Order: sequence, then structure tokens, then C-alpha cells
Amino acid sequence: MTGINPWALGVFILFFAATIIIGSSIQWLRGLFGGGKSATVTSDEEWSLGGRQFGAWVTWFLVGGDFYTAYTVIAVPALVYAAGGYGFFALPYTIIVYPFIFLVMPRLWKLAHAGGHATAADLVRARFNSRPLEIVVAITGLVAVMPYIALQLIGIRTVIQALGLPGDIPLIIAFVSLAAYTWLGGLHAPALTAFIKDIMIYIAVLVAVTVIPLHMGGYAALFAGADTSQPVLHAGQGLPYATLALSSALAAFLYPHTLTGILAAKSADTIRQNAVFLPIYTVVLGLIAMLGLMAHTAGIKTDNATMVVPLLFQQIFPAWFSGFCFAAIAVGALVPAAVMAIGAANLVTNNLLPKQKDPVRTSRITALAVKVGALFCVLFLNAKFAIDFQLLGGVIILQTFPALILGLLRVRFSSVAMLAGWAVGGLFGLGLCWMDGLKPIHMVTLGPLSGMISTGLLSLVVNLVVVGLVTLVKPATEAPNMSGVEPQKRTLVS
Repeated sequence: MTGINPWALGVFILFFAATIIIGSSIQWLRGLFGGGKSATVTSDEEWSLGGRQFGAWVTWFLVGGDFYTAYTVIAVPALVYAAGGYGFFALPYTIIVYPFIFLVMPRLWKLAHAGGHATAADLVRARFNSRPLEIVVAITGLVAVMPYIALQLIGIRTVIQALGLPGDIPLIIAFVSLAAYTWLGGLHAPALTAFIKDIMIYIAVLVAVTVIPLHMGGYAALFAGADTSQPVLHAGQGLPYATLALSSALAAFLYPHTLTGILAAKSADTIRQNAVFLPIYTVVLGLIAMLGLMAHTAGIKTDNATMVVPLLFQQIFPAWFSGFCFAAIAVGALVPAAVMAIGAANLVTNNLLPKQKDPVRTSRITALAVKVGALFCVLFLNAKFAIDFQLLGGVIILQTFPALILGLLRVRFSSVAMLAGWAVGGLFGLGLCWMDGLKPIHMVTLGPLSGMISTGLLSLVVNLVVVGLVTLVKPATEAPNMSGVEPQKRTLVS
């Protein structure tokens, strides 16, 4: 770490603080320019789902922004730097997920719109008429999102550390800025600043993937200068590469924050349009991942792979542009982390607590509590790579896949089967993660065949097997509710 450069720090503060101020002031600005509309958030649905009125343009930035987080700009290049081509599993993962969005998410949106549902747990309650299943789905989403937010805090902390601030100051700044941004702005804050975030990220990335290779003599020289083992999969990495991509794709839109972006859209067609254009993000993701290879060619040496991208930018770019890039990364973590906290808060206010007199305040307090939980994940979970936090969240959230996605089928699954699958699959997956030191893959041996397989995928298979067996023993007594309207529909507070 170098000393504090005033140019880098000044540019960082300018862009990062401006984003927080704009996002936190969105309700005041809407009141000023919105034709007399209230400048304060008085409706839970307004704070948590933006009034369900986001069109294709806003939804594209909001949903697509879930792929441009600290996961993408910090964690993926760090894994590529440390493990080579194995780190590129994030590319097929996003390619797999787009058809899933196109086919499944419009159906979920229609059911949620018809029933007035705001969360995955609402939908599960409507399908199975089971309060216990609703509770476990809500708790699962709440717990799963904490390590994902922890990854965003690590991203913000990393760039602030690179600016030269010492000790725990970077983590404190990361936590306080995220807390203030979410508390004041609600979902309108990340919806608006997602535009700012993506523009900043695009500028930083496009300049990086153009200037850095030119600085090294072009892409041919870049690959020639890289360690020959870096751009390719090592022996035995093919199976974990494929299974991590598949499990990550299945988990991606089960999280509270990704579903929040979907349910905030104004129509099912809006979601389909986004699924068609979202692959643009994958192109840029591949270029970002290559920053890990560029760091090797540039001679970056560090034992902390998380610092690879900041160190690379500091070595190649002038101080003022490094500060801009660091601000882009920090904002790229701030915006999705806010949506994650809001999605988790929706679960608490809608599914775990009784009807509130002031649901917005309850949501804000809950979102703050979730961020405190994420802070504890940073402090006490000893993951080898930052990306392991996101993959740990995937192991947890995948346990809701049967109840939420299989619940869309006209097949009779009982709530008892779903609860049993959730319990056994969750214990199995978390047990493996604990045994493997939070490593997201586990060695499986079947006779002469053996290989490392995604822990999330293994736990989902166990979950599905248990659901199938229990359904055979204790079939559902009634057909699933396909209308999307809960027997005792909740009334949204306004």
C-alpha cells in the first residue's frame, strides 16, 4: 500500500459522495420536480418496490446492475489472478441465467402482481398455503443475502485501502456510507444511481481493457507475457468450473434483491425485454475478468488477490483516473448492496413480522440490521477468496429453489416435502462448507470416478431427492394454487 495521493482521494470523494447524496436525496428531488408529489416515502411498497412502476430502461440498469458488483470487478479478477481460467466460470453462469429469466421470471411477476405479493416467501405461501414454509423461505433469503452484502463491503473497503487509508477506517467508511444511502433513499436510490454506476463502470472498464493492453504492447503481447498456466483450466478444474456455473445460474434470481428488481418492473414484457438485452453485460464481464491476467503481465505481486485490480490501476493510470476507477468500483458495490438490504427487509416486514403501523421505518431498521450481519461476515468468516462469500450465499439460497420454482409447475408437491428438502439440503450444504473451510466445492468419489463439484449443486440435488421421496410417501392432498392469489391475501400498507 502506498501513501495517500490527494488527487486520487479527491476524485474518489467527489464521485462516491455525489452518488450517495443524489441517491439519498431522491425523494426530495421527486417532490421538487414531481408535480407536487410527496417528497417523503410513506408507503412500504413505494420504499421497497419503487411502486412497481419501473419500465424497461430503469429495470435494465437495476437488474443488470446485479451482475456488476464487487463480485465482478474485484472478486472475479482476483480469482482469475490466483487460479487462472477457472475464474472465468462467471461467464457461462450469466449466459445460462438469461434464458431462465426469460422463461420463468415473467410467470413469477404475473403471480406476484395478481396476488399483491412482494417477496418469494409471499409467493410460496400463496402456492402451498403453508405459514411454516413461508417463514423458512423468508429466513433463508435473509441469511443468504448477508455474505453477498459482505462481499460488497469488502469491495468498498478494498479500494479505500488502496487509497492509503489505514486500519479499520476503510471498513467503517464502507459500512456507514451503505447504511446512510439505503436508509434515506429506499429502492428509488439504487434505481436512479444505477445509471450513474453503470456509466462509471463502463468508462473505467473500457479504458482499462483498451489502455492497459496497449501499455503492454497489445493483446498478443499480453497473452504471450502471461504465465502459460493462467488463461487455461488446470487438470481437474473442468467439473468444478461447469458445476459452479450451473449452481450460480440457478441461484442468481432466487436472492431477495434480484427478485426485488424483477417485481419492481411494471410488466412481464419489461422482464422479457431485459432478458434479451442483458447479455450485453456478459461481454463486459469477460473483459473485466481479463484484468486478472493483465495483472500478471504487468508484474503485480501480492499475497492478497483482492487487491489485484486496485494495484493494477494504480500502476498503469494517473492518480486522478485511478481515483475515478476506485469510485466506480465503490459505487458498483454500493448500489446492489442497497438493493440486497432492501430485498431482505421486504422479507422481514412482509413475512416474519405482524402488520406494522410504520412499515417504512421497520424496513429501514431491518435493512440496517442486515448490513450489521454482513459486517460480522466480513469480520468473522475466514474465506480464502472474496468470491467465496457470494458462493456461500448461493448454497443457502438454492434451498428455496424447489418451493419457488417447482411451485410453478402443475405438479402436486406437499409443503411437508418442501420443508423436509429445505432442512436436509441446507444442513448438508452448510455442513460441507464448514468441513471444507468455506470452500464452495467438494470432492465427490463414485467408484473409479472422482471430482470436485459445486457444494451448492450437491445440496440442491439432496434437497430435490428428499422432496421427491417425501412426496411419494406423503402426497399433497390438494392441487397447488396456480392463481397467485393467497387464500387470505395480505393487505399492503400504504
